Amino acid sequence: MRGAVEGKADPVPGRPGGGSLVSSAVEFFGTRFSCPVLLASGTCGFGEPVVDVMATDAVGGLVTKSVTVEPRWGNPAPRVAEYAGGMLNSVGLANPGVQAVREDKLPWIRRHLGALPVFVSVAGARSEEYARVVGELDGEEGFLGFELNLSCPNDSHLGGRPFCLDPEALREVLQLVRPVTARPLLVKLAPNDPDIAATAALAVECGADGVTAINTLPGFLPGGPSAARLGAGRGGVSGPAVLPVGLAAVREVAAAVDVPVIGVGGIFNGRDARAYLDAGASLVQVGTGSFADPRCAARVARELGGAVR
Repeated sequence: MRGAVEGKADPVPGRPGGGSLVSSAVEFFGTRFSCPVLLASGTCGFGEPVVDVMATDAVGGLVTKSVTVEPRWGNPAPRVAEYAGGMLNSVGLANPGVQAVREDKLPWIRRHLGALPVFVSVAGARSEEYARVVGELDGEEGFLGFELNLSCPNDSHLGGRPFCLDPEALREVLQLVRPVTARPLLVKLAPNDPDIAATAALAVECGADGVTAINTLPGFLPGGPSAARLGAGRGGVSGPAVLPVGLAAVREVAAAVDVPVIGVGGIFNGRDARAYLDAGASLVQVGTGSFADPRCAARVARELGGAVR
């Protein structure tokens, strides 16, 4: 697998949330991550909440909200519903659009997040929109690479199916995006893929530098005899219930590709993160846990400690 692990435990002074962080720095994509725990897309905006609750070096990095060509206001409320196994959400990729990200969000990241590795998540309704967003942001500073969100049902031309569930659509996106940037490209895949290993291998063949597994599962919760709990009806299932799904996906993907795999889904503590690393992940992302506890990712990093190998 490409990417070296330093394996060095660095004590860091205490920070908001209590305790001290002992982390093992790792290096992937030619970049040093202070620890292998990142914040997942959609859970930390463009980094603004991070500076309010933790030191920026308490986590290894973050992935921004998904950015589209035009601003999106998102789906009708309610957008989030809790249930016994986790959370159902349908935010609808709400974001300010690529121009505002270039003019406002990236300058803020440069001013406030320092050297924290940042991936910009990218989404679109058409293949060419991914290339346009990447092209408009690639010349800016303040971030490491892109995570292509190919696993949300946001493509009207595929009848609501994610790009990653259509091999030709996935290939087309990467063939358009790869020539536009030399930065690391991650491809985020869906858990309901009947052959996620083959999809990951295709993504790498087409130029992906890493694979993120997984996104949310499609789900529905009733709000009454003829109503849904969410304004958009269906949503994405996340939280503890998807932990086994994510672990199975990472095992399959890691066995099929020779690039870093980023594991995400149901991580709430160091034990969960360790399970992903044992399954073959190089890095992990904390998502829904941050809604339950804004400092969850920092706590996961502390609990994981120097156990990275």
